[in-house]
Amino acid sequence: MASDNKGEWRSELRATLSLAWPLILANLTTQIIQATDAVLIGRLGAEALASVALALGLTFAITLFALGLLTASAPMMATALGARFNAVRDVRRTFRVAMWAALLMSLPIMALLASAEPLIVALGQEPRLAAGAGEFLRGYLWALPPWMAFQVMRNFLSVMERPGWVLTISTAGILVNLGAGYALIFGKLGLPALGLFGGGLASAITWTAMALALAAVLVTDRQFRRFHLFGRFWRGDAKRFAGLFKLGLPIGLTMGFEGAVFSAAAYLMGLFGAASVAGHQIALQIAATTFMVPMGLAQAATVRVGLALGRGDGDGITRAGWTAFALGVGFMALMAVLMWAAPRPLIALFLDDTPANAAAIALGTSFLLIAAAFQLVDGAQVVAAGMLRGLHDTRVPMIYALVGYWVVGLGVGVWLAFGRGWQGAGIWTGLAVGLAFVAALMIRRWARRDRLGLVAPLRT
Repeated sequence: MASDNKGEWRSELRATLSLAWPLILANLTTQIIQATDAVLIGRLGAEALASVALALGLTFAITLFALGLLTASAPMMATALGARFNAVRDVRRTFRVAMWAALLMSLPIMALLASAEPLIVALGQEPRLAAGAGEFLRGYLWALPPWMAFQVMRNFLSVMERPGWVLTISTAGILVNLGAGYALIFGKLGLPALGLFGGGLASAITWTAMALALAAVLVTDRQFRRFHLFGRFWRGDAKRFAGLFKLGLPIGLTMGFEGAVFSAAAYLMGLFGAASVAGHQIALQIAATTFMVPMGLAQAATVRVGLALGRGDGDGITRAGWTAFALGVGFMALMAVLMWAAPRPLIALFLDDTPANAAAIALGTSFLLIAAAFQLVDGAQVVAAGMLRGLHDTRVPMIYALVGYWVVGLGVGVWLAFGRGWQGAGIWTGLAVGLAFVAALMIRRWARRDRLGLVAPLRT
């Protein structure tokens, strides 16, 4: 029996890695697309990079909320496939309403970003930085509809355990974004130099191309054609739409609360000057890049737990969750060591080591050392949240996120930054404390899932 049990854990490890590694690499390539913008715009100077940090800070929470809401389509489709009854029809219904949600959410967000400059000034930022942020966003806002559509299609491929196409297209997207950004920002290849606006526009071009390519795969691949995902696309489905929002709204708010606290951190950094904002943006880009690995494992955990839930397999739920958790925390431990060992070379990837950038580099280095300290808890909280989403458990984790990020994390950060005079280092320390608080609560809830009735009612 013990041998059989070990074999089942090894089988789960293989299945999780098989599903997760393309998702991880796709997450990394997606993050690299954004990091490419930061690297290119960083060549315009620390002030230009600070403007982009404020722009992306404004979009971060909003786009994470949208991503979270759309993420609900993954466990819904996974559970339908696990149950096998009316699977094709149920998957198509969920996919269709998720695409509708993506398109509907993009419209008000685009309207907000189109007039972002006065909002950024009203939030206490320097007018010249706000002007640069507005310039970037006027190009970047057109990336939102294709980006959201891409996420829904990616969820479907993850549930089908065929995420390789996402990786292939995302990798090509890096090259497209690099070429488009280089040409449009600096005026190469016969194009005008559009500066910050060109950087935003390059992202829009890249995501449009990626969404169209992935849609072509879903329409032409033999395995996916049977779902007729785009068939009767305009057909209403109020019940399934409501189901998506019921499950997805807490996920969106959970992710939005986390994103918003990092956005708030960027704007608090603006009170300490452009160098603090630039240093914060660099450290955040590096931390966000490492975060893509446990995020991919969390997505795999949601699918694997959801499939086991659909089968009514309690032991399978346990194996799926803890396997992803161990992989995610283990990877983040390695990243913590790397950040502690070589912070300055990592910072130098984004800013030239010149006297004009010295302050931003020094601050970014100090922020990155703190980011190294919270790698473990950041990985733990995101994978644990993915495990709970596989059980369709989203409302209580949302409350954990609200309290952990906004009451504990931001509260400690503001106190240290302003009350104790730590400034930017205080903000980052508060973020670390908030992440640790949320991680502890998420893990405890997963460990008590049977006692809380998160599994048993759904086995029938």
